[in-house]
Amino acid sequence: MVKITEKFAEFCEEIEFKKLPADVVKRTKLLILDTVGIIIRARHDAESTPSLLTAIEKLELDNGSCNVFSDSKSYTPGAAALLNGSLAHSLDFDDTHAEASLHSSAPILSAAIAAAQMQKSSGQDLITACVLGYEIQIRLGLAGGSSAHYKRGFHPTATCGIFGAAAAAGYLIGLNKEQFISAFGIALSQSAGSMQFLADGAWTKRSHVGQAAQNGLNCAIMAGEGFKGPADAFDGKWGYLHSYASGGDITKALEGLGTKYETLNLGVKPYPSCRYSHAAIDGLIEFRNELNFSLDNLDEVEIGLSETALNIIGYPEEDKKNPKSIVDGQFSMPFCAAVALKGGDLTWDDYKTHLSDSDTLSLCRSIKVNPDEDAENCCPEYMSAKVKIVVDGVQHEKFIKIPKGEPENFMSDNEFKSKFISLTEPYLSSKRIDQLTDLMMRMENVNTVNSIFELSQVDI
Repeated sequence: MVKITEKFAEFCEEIEFKKLPADVVKRTKLLILDTVGIIIRARHDAESTPSLLTAIEKLELDNGSCNVFSDSKSYTPGAAALLNGSLAHSLDFDDTHAEASLHSSAPILSAAIAAAQMQKSSGQDLITACVLGYEIQIRLGLAGGSSAHYKRGFHPTATCGIFGAAAAAGYLIGLNKEQFISAFGIALSQSAGSMQFLADGAWTKRSHVGQAAQNGLNCAIMAGEGFKGPADAFDGKWGYLHSYASGGDITKALEGLGTKYETLNLGVKPYPSCRYSHAAIDGLIEFRNELNFSLDNLDEVEIGLSETALNIIGYPEEDKKNPKSIVDGQFSMPFCAAVALKGGDLTWDDYKTHLSDSDTLSLCRSIKVNPDEDAENCCPEYMSAKVKIVVDGVQHEKFIKIPKGEPENFMSDNEFKSKFISLTEPYLSSKRIDQLTDLMMRMENVNTVNSIFELSQVDI
């Protein structure tokens, strides 16, 4: 019987930059660019950031060899991974894998770049580490079955993310096969992340991801120093795929490993909200542009979603129609729909404006969200939605199978740059933005990663 843990460890030991296809390298650079832009904005604007920074200071972790984007301090490696990872997920604007239902760059890049600073690694090494982490994390998500995992209350970005983070960091510090096996085994006892934050808009979803990055880095370091973890982290009787995530197709863990790159199936978000809301937002914006109607003439809005989506952004109905915090808004289909209908978009700044706007909240409460058979049939491969509106008594309907940003409907290079500019322009000059963008898009030629942090500092 093929051992998943052993095969993953072999893949980790054997991966090389020169073996990576050109499209995988380019995609990874775009994902890094996207994530860095999010971190920069979240460092200054996310409402959870001040308390996180103060906690790190009180723990005396703010004096080390590693950095956080757009932050002038230095931090211990673990603290830097925790902060970058938490910030990368604080806007809920980071990349996603639809079928595995998780975010990848936030935990993996954050662990990798801390390890890269520790090792003075090159840009090529950082890219390779990220690809490795993506492949491990996503494949665990696919093998475990995202719907079953969610139903048990787990947050797969975090529970799978620690293993991807350990793989990425382990590659950069030079682990061998046996050490990777131990790193995964150590990570098994630290895999965590509860969806209970949905009940009251708590900030823990953000810290889950930072902790996955921090703990993944710790696991790799411990394994490198000879600390032994259980050998069958994924395959064993109490391993991840039998205890945490039973209910999926285990064969997906190794399917095409090393030849088929799940990295290319990561999607990028055009809106800072739960990915399950994006198809409906796309549809409503399209209707708004096509029909050019006034909200006064809008009689009815109904959105159809899959069961998985409904349980995250549709239920409980009373809570979703009365969001009180940014997290509430990000995970409310009615609220996101109301903002899109009012303004023709959904941006990070919209939360501050619309969460206290009586007209938006009134529209939010009028929007119906229901199960839809077509959306269910597309799940988990696609986060689809059906949108029905009635304008002046006439019904209009459209089904959005593939939301903007998914691999089959991907953002252009210019759209990537526009998103990066919109995130960073409050804090970086246009010259600095251009310099930072250029550096990251030629990452394979960078000798060390420190210059990225230098260019991310506020200059306006």
